[in-house]
Amino acid sequence: MNDCCIRPARPDDQAGAYHVCLKTGDFGKDGEPFYRDDPDALGRIFVGPYLAYEPELSLILEDGQGVCGYALGAFDSRAFYARYEKEWRPDLCKQFPAPQGDPNQWTRVHTVYHWYHNPDYTMPEPYEAYPSHLHIDLLERAQGRGFGRRMIEQVMDTLRRRGSPGAHLGVSMMNTPAFGFYQRLGFKELLRVGEGKDGCIYMGKCL
Repeated sequence: MNDCCIRPARPDDQAGAYHVCLKTGDFGKDGEPFYRDDPDALGRIFVGPYLAYEPELSLILEDGQGVCGYALGAFDSRAFYARYEKEWRPDLCKQFPAPQGDPNQWTRVHTVYHWYHNPDYTMPEPYEAYPSHLHIDLLERAQGRGFGRRMIEQVMDTLRRRGSPGAHLGVSMMNTPAFGFYQRLGFKELLRVGEGKDGCIYMGKCL
């Protein structure tokens, strides 16, 4: 079994981190079969902006085979999304046209392109209590070994030192193991949006 190390993210980690996002892109399971037309589709939303705008809150998990996980955070969600809206999203929309026609006929890639054009900036209330947000993904070979907990705790320690009162995150309703994992870390449910495969549970923790 390869030893893993947790380290700060570097600019050259983008390809490896995008790959982790792809391989966990089916509600925590391997998303590659669904995104063959554009393997980087998810990473452009859920990884790229964090590496670019929040390097101090971006951690990489690496083993002998390469990048096998990440933990990413944003100190002030409103400021982060405002910058994403102004600096990141226009290029996405220019590069990837919004899908047309019946959404029931869209591929998952089409759905992600729809997200490019119709972003979701949900921030659960009370915002003042949980202004930061974070998320984490680990490849299967790195799961169940305590690295996820350590990475989240490191990111939250950084948030705490910088003066954040609390953080939130979103979990797919389809990803039951992740919901239990965050509960064990002390996160509590704040808000549910949607249902089924489109549903999201927002959870928060005071720092």
